[in-house]
Amino acid sequence: MLTKDQRFGLKSSLVSGQTLPSLGSKIATKFGLAYPLGSLAPTNMADLAQAVSFSKQAAAPKPAGRRLVLWQTGIVLGLGGWLYASILMRLAQQWWSDPNFSHGFFVPAFSLFVVWQDRLRLATIRRTPSTWGLPIILFSMSVLILGVFGAELFLSRVSLIMLIAGMIVFFWGWGMLRGVLFPLLFMILMVPIPAIVFSQITFPLQILASKLSATILPVCGVPVFREGNVINLPAMPLEVAQACSGIRSLLSLTTLAIMYGYLMEKRPVIRVALALASIPIAVAANGLRIVGTGLLVQYWDPDKAEGFFHLFSGWLIFVVSLLMLFALHQSLRFFSRPKEATA
Repeated sequence: MLTKDQRFGLKSSLVSGQTLPSLGSKIATKFGLAYPLGSLAPTNMADLAQAVSFSKQAAAPKPAGRRLVLWQTGIVLGLGGWLYASILMRLAQQWWSDPNFSHGFFVPAFSLFVVWQDRLRLATIRRTPSTWGLPIILFSMSVLILGVFGAELFLSRVSLIMLIAGMIVFFWGWGMLRGVLFPLLFMILMVPIPAIVFSQITFPLQILASKLSATILPVCGVPVFREGNVINLPAMPLEVAQACSGIRSLLSLTTLAIMYGYLMEKRPVIRVALALASIPIAVAANGLRIVGTGLLVQYWDPDKAEGFFHLFSGWLIFVVSLLMLFALHQSLRFFSRPKEATA
């Protein structure tokens, strides 16, 4: 309890401003603020603000933590590359040698492009590592072991996508996984379909293409008699082989439709519509290719069913498919355009 004389002395000190240095010194001592070269404590609010700013700069996080994260990421990527080196090499070899899956080269490149394009949005996602990523990683390793020892290439390749998802959850959290979900799921298209599933898809496509051709050719004046996937023309029989089933153009066109929809359209409904529409477009285009081959055989030369004209017709029909997809997109944009208000 201060006496009357003490209170009068304190009041006089406050009026004269003599206690400000000691007050600033106490504040600086309490908050850990110090001036270099042993200078005096701040004597006014400007000096105090300068000291606070100096202390914040001194307390800035060091880059050691960032370097540690980079080292951890590098170690994880190195171990993943060591585990999947042979699998990725065989996968790239199949992309190169098998025309049905040559689109696989574009899939990982496009996924990386999408992640790079969204890098600013992904940087704003809060990092909340979750231990639930560890069971996903262990499950992906189990799938990898099962695929390697069971000689099932599909499982061993899909396990890589599972491993990436598990590491994202483990190091960055579920929010980051939701942020990269589209490019991660898109990577499934780079994995070739298992042979048993591939044969179950191609044979119905062969029958469908032969039926479509057998329906259109009589309209063009060519009598036909169909037996399964064989179209008997007056000039020669025309077989719709597995390579002519349309599976190649179907997989490639679907992949390109997804890429095209992502780059050229912002509305998810139209993106999905373009991806789904690529299936009937590919089937119809393949049927037209077989019709064109039948017309060449009947009215020109049976040898034109093979060789350069056969290969060129495949590329030509694929370009026609892309044009049909583009026309469909423009039609959807035109009919979904909001109507202008009339005065």
